[in-house]
Amino acid sequence: MRRTRLLTVLLAVLALFTAGASASATSNLPAQQAASGGFTADAVKKKGVSAWNFTGVTDALRDSQVGWYYDWATDPQGISAPSGVEFVPMIWGAGAVTDADLARARQSGTTLLGFNEPDMAGQADMSVQQALDLWPRLQATGMRLGAPAVAYGGDTPGGWLDQFMQGAQSRGYRVDFIPVHWYGADFDPARATEQLRSYLQAVYDRYHKPVWLTEYALIDFSSGTPRYPTQAQQAEFVRQSTTMLQQQSYVERYAWFTLSTSRGDGTGLYDGATANTVGAAYRSAG
Repeated sequence: MRRTRLLTVLLAVLALFTAGASASATSNLPAQQAASGGFTADAVKKKGVSAWNFTGVTDALRDSQVGWYYDWATDPQGISAPSGVEFVPMIWGAGAVTDADLARARQSGTTLLGFNEPDMAGQADMSVQQALDLWPRLQATGMRLGAPAVAYGGDTPGGWLDQFMQGAQSRGYRVDFIPVHWYGADFDPARATEQLRSYLQAVYDRYHKPVWLTEYALIDFSSGTPRYPTQAQQAEFVRQSTTMLQQQSYVERYAWFTLSTSRGDGTGLYDGATANTVGAAYRSAG
């Protein structure tokens, strides 16, 4: 009887010790994981999408089987994301480098995308010097930080991104990964996939940092008016390109442009909450 009572006491003490150790381990989880509801850079699915708020956006995000999304803003803009889909905020341009926007970004996520196409008129349209001068404000958020996403030439020696990265290095600034955009004018899915792979490899070889492909699709801009492939061609490109992207260890994430057809974009994946041919292919990818 005394032996039984002693065993009971020992088991109770062991239970208390185990609970305390568990609580201590939980309290020491990385801030990034705690702040993002369990998301870490490794845990989030590679496949993502760019989106804006439209009727059916939550259902479309859920159906698309993506792990993350962004909307070119510092907060979700009213989008209610389904469980398990991470929002990634962006500081779009110089006008968004404010205390209020930076605070919203910190509240909305743990990773921050830098300026959007600063090398393009009509987009962020910034000089390298201006971007470098503002960079400490983004860095001070303490968030994981992606370089400005150039529209093209991310692998070009002396190009906009190359000048920025050299300037950041000389000033001791932090850049954790490289976001890039890519649009293919060759509508042959196999050739386009290889062209994309070659570009991403060249970007990685130049900077040796993880790469995020934050906009991509097949669109020919050469005539001034966007020209699109057939839905069948675009869908086959989705299948081949996503298979390739999943295989590249240096590609940390990728996001198709874009989730919805509601603004007339010929590469949209969903009509409301209903997947089109390309959307169905993207849903099955990754």
